[in-house]
Amino acid sequence: MRLGSPWLLALAALLPLVWPWRRGAARTAALRFPTLAGLRAVAPAGAARRRIVLGMLRLVALVLLAVALARPQAGTAATKVHREGVDVVLAVDVSGSMLSEDFTLGSGRASRLDAVKAVVKEFVAARAEDRIGLVLFGARPYTQCPLTLDHGWLLQNLERAKVGMIEDGTAIGSGLATAVNRLRASTAKSKFVVLLTDGQQNAGRITPETAAEAAAALGIKVYTVGAGTRGLAPFPMQDMFGNKVYRPVPVDIDEKTLEKVAQATHGRYFRATDTKSLHDIYAEIDRAEKTPFEAPEFLDYHELYPWLVWPALALVLVEVALGETALRKLP
Repeated sequence: MRLGSPWLLALAALLPLVWPWRRGAARTAALRFPTLAGLRAVAPAGAARRRIVLGMLRLVALVLLAVALARPQAGTAATKVHREGVDVVLAVDVSGSMLSEDFTLGSGRASRLDAVKAVVKEFVAARAEDRIGLVLFGARPYTQCPLTLDHGWLLQNLERAKVGMIEDGTAIGSGLATAVNRLRASTAKSKFVVLLTDGQQNAGRITPETAAEAAAALGIKVYTVGAGTRGLAPFPMQDMFGNKVYRPVPVDIDEKTLEKVAQATHGRYFRATDTKSLHDIYAEIDRAEKTPFEAPEFLDYHELYPWLVWPALALVLVEVALGETALRKLP
């Protein structure tokens, strides 16, 4: 329970000051009579007590209205899982092979990169309290978004990620080293990298093993994900007439190196062969990298003033009705 405008409760505090003045004003005679004998004969019994009842009805109605103006609000208490001090860098391969359409979105084919974008959006949405950064790598690494709590901006930069924006190639070691460097100055209690690639190291001066050693020395866990079906994958091309055709290309992921990187940093290696497995992998990483504790929190507040306004109006109507009937006042 809370008040949206608590300062308006001052109106309720002023009512005891107004009430004596109102009673004094009520004593001013509208007409003067030489004797009250005739009035006593026609006046209802207990008129003074009933006039007090009218005043109390009005006073209660005013108090209810004053409290309603303060906007009392009730919250739905819930136990919510919170996370504290987690920094994450997502390293994503944007080499040419990421255009292979061995994943699906909805009922149609999708490139590996488009599927990764869709899954990462859900991953980011589930970690609203964490700082997340994005590193892209082809033949060289590029920091697309530094660590930030502004996840809207992060997702905009993720959407801008395209194959061809960096020279073609797969510099896994350099991509991982850049992601680790982004976390080097972090003071978060927990920090990790999720590196996704669909190929083998064929560019860059830093080997994946060297980058993994640096991550381990800094206490940074690395989860590695190999993306691609097993066997042959359909790669989109254009024929001589400009039509889109597919050419089967072999999927060649260096799973042994990715496993070594994960093991060296106390992380884990995953293989995503389709969109569902990719979604499950990121969901599992999300669950594994949370530090939960339970705390009551009011999540959804709703206004309670109608429950005060309607009784107040009802009391005013009752006061008016009684004043004109059973507790009517003589002039």
